[in-house]
Amino acid sequence: MERTMIQPYFKDSPHFKDFWAQSNGKKLIDFSGAEVNFNHFEKFAPYYFHVDKAGDQVVKDIYFTKKFQEASREIEGYIRKGISAHDPVPESVKQLFLPIQQKPEWLDDRLLKSGAELCMRSNLDSLISLRDYCLMGGYDYAYLNKPLIATEALKKGAVKRLSETLDFWVNVTRYNALDVHGKGYEFAIKTRLIHSYARLSIKKHYQGWDTEKWGEPINSWDMMATYIGFSLVFLHSLHKLGNRFSEEEEKGIFHLWKYVGYLLGIPENLLPNDKKQATEYFYLWTSIQPPSDRDSVLLAHSLLNESLENPILRFKFQRRLLRYLHISCTWFLLDDEVCERLQIPKVPFKYGFPKTKRFFNAMYDQWVKRETRIKRGNKDQLKVLEDYHRITQNSNFH
Repeated sequence: MERTMIQPYFKDSPHFKDFWAQSNGKKLIDFSGAEVNFNHFEKFAPYYFHVDKAGDQVVKDIYFTKKFQEASREIEGYIRKGISAHDPVPESVKQLFLPIQQKPEWLDDRLLKSGAELCMRSNLDSLISLRDYCLMGGYDYAYLNKPLIATEALKKGAVKRLSETLDFWVNVTRYNALDVHGKGYEFAIKTRLIHSYARLSIKKHYQGWDTEKWGEPINSWDMMATYIGFSLVFLHSLHKLGNRFSEEEEKGIFHLWKYVGYLLGIPENLLPNDKKQATEYFYLWTSIQPPSDRDSVLLAHSLLNESLENPILRFKFQRRLLRYLHISCTWFLLDDEVCERLQIPKVPFKYGFPKTKRFFNAMYDQWVKRETRIKRGNKDQLKVLEDYHRITQNSNFH
C-alpha cells in the first residue's frame, strides 16, 4: 500500500509560528540570511520514511548472525584495515565500505581543518552549546525523541548518554580524525551501525511505534535535523555566547559535519553547505514536529539532573552549582517558551553566568592568540572526556 505523503502539519501552530517569527527561529533567519518557505517541502518529505538500508543490511548479516562481541571485532577489522572488492566478505559489507573508503570529490581537507579548529578553540563553550542548546533544545521536538524512548534511553541514564555523545563529538572534531581508517572515521561508522541496530530493534520489539506519525525510526530527515544541530545550531550558540569566527571557520563547520553525515549514511542532498541552506532545510523539518510532550520533559530533567548524579565533582555543593550554571545557560540560549514547555526550573540571576561569559569571550578573543586557544581548548575538552570515561567505565557506576 502506498504511504500518504506527509504534510507540514504544524505550520499554523503557535509553537512553530512563534519560533520562526519572533524567537530563536527568527534569530537564525537573521543570522543566516535564509529565505524560508514551503516551495521545496515535497522534495524533503519522502525522507521521513527513508532509512540507511546499507547499514541495516550489514547489521542483519553480521550482528544478527553472530555473537555481539564477535560481530564487533569483525566490523572493527573492516573499519581499521579496509576491504577490497575481491575480499570474501558479505555483499552488504562491500556496499557499505567500498564507497566510503574513497573520499568524495567535494571533500576539502583545508575546510575540515578549519572546522575542527573552531570546535577546539571554542573550548568549554563548545560543550555548553552542545548540551544546553543543541541537546536540550532538541528535546522540544516531541517526535524526534521517540527512538530514545523506544530504546529506553532514560533507563540508561543521562551520564552514560552524555558521555557517549561527547565521545563521538570529540573524536570526529580533532585534526585528521576523519581520514579513512582514522579514529573519527571509526566513530562515524560505528555510530551508523548503532543507528541501524537500534532501528531494526525498534521495528522488531516496540509494538507501539507509529510510523505514519513519527516516520521510520531514526529516519534520514530526522538525521538531517540532528546534524544541523551540530552545525547551524552549534554555531548560533557560540555566536550567542560571544564567540567570533571567521568565514573560513564557518564554512569549515558545515563542511566537517557534511562529511560526518555522509559517513553516517545521510543522503548527500540533505546535507547543507552553509548556514543559509541549513536554516531553510531546518524550517521545513520543524513544520512536522509538535512541541514538547511528557517524554520531552522527562528527557530534559534527566539531562538537568545529570550534574547531581555525576560523581566527577566530589562535593554536593559543586554539583548543585554546576546544575545551576547549566540551567542559566539553558534559559539564556533557548527561548522562554521552550524552557517553560520543558519545565526548566527558574533560578535567580539566570543570565548572570552566560552574560559574564560573553564579556570574557570578547576579551579572551583579543588577548590570546588563536593557536594558543586551539591547544588549550583541545586539552580542556579531552580532560572532560577523560573524566567521563573514568566515571562511566567504573563498574560501580550505574
